[in-house]
Amino acid sequence: MSYKLNIGDQLPTFKGKDHTGHYFSSEDVMGGPIVMYFYPKDNTPGCTKEACSFRDHMDHFDAFDAIVIGVSPDNAQSHEAFIESHGLNFTLLTDESLDICRKFDVVKERQENGKNSPYIERTTFIIDSRGIIRWIERPVNVEGHTERVLKALKESSER
Repeated sequence: MSYKLNIGDQLPTFKGKDHTGHYFSSEDVMGGPIVMYFYPKDNTPGCTKEACSFRDHMDHFDAFDAIVIGVSPDNAQSHEAFIESHGLNFTLLTDESLDICRKFDVVKERQENGKNSPYIERTTFIIDSRGIIRWIERPVNVEGHTERVLKALKESSER
């Protein structure tokens, strides 16, 4: 499958709100590294496992001065409940309009009840301090995902 965004590309310009309602933009992530992961829905088994794994490894991300940001189509109230119920320690961006997801080329279509229905392809990007995409995993297999992200961060920091 061919994608619009690839390793070596510049971070797309975006603006959205975080789980507290504050605006967050691509300018806010410059200075990286940034781990930006896209997931389908709060409080579902795979998404919860992925988020909790990022939470549990946050000290490792901190060692790289990396910021973790999750993005899904859920609203701020859903994100806030997700954060509270699982003790998440990183930012979640709302993308109800799918604008950010489309810029990162993670919106896919599938047939449901005879209609095309958009869904988010679980995808993770590592973005360096200059806004260059250095690593992508898509589609993400949740099992061992955080460890693969940390390995990629380590390898990119050694360059």
